[in-house]
Amino acid sequence: MQVFGKELKLATEGFSDIVNITNDVQQIITESSIRNGLVNIFPIGSTASITTIEFEPALVADMQELLEKFASRSMTSRHSQTWGDDNGFSHLRASFMGPGITIPVADGHPILGTWQQVVVIDHDNRHRSRRIFIQVMGE
Repeated sequence: MQVFGKELKLATEGFSDIVNITNDVQQIITESSIRNGLVNIFPIGSTASITTIEFEPALVADMQELLEKFASRSMTSRHSQTWGDDNGFSHLRASFMGPGITIPVADGHPILGTWQQVVVIDHDNRHRSRRIFIQVMGE
């Protein structure tokens, strides 16, 4: 069994900005030379999530609208009151979505549906330089 890990850095806008990283994930799988196994994608930080979605403008807008209804950026939170950073909503969004995902790898490719892309959702209340750790395990 082999293990290969690499950090991906990307700029995000915050407020549930959704960024497609499918090609980056594929590139790291290829670089790993692992043909069959698993790839784990994990955001470093507590205000971002990794998931899959059909990455098209209407669905991206629907996801952002639903997240705003779930935990509004204008909500009062004890976290924001304690720390004065007004991003309690972003921690809640990230916690409920979960931080990362694991995807099977076969023949050197992540197993994804035709319209399924891997995305980072930055829930924070400002732009960020995000760090995403991608680890491929297998043979």
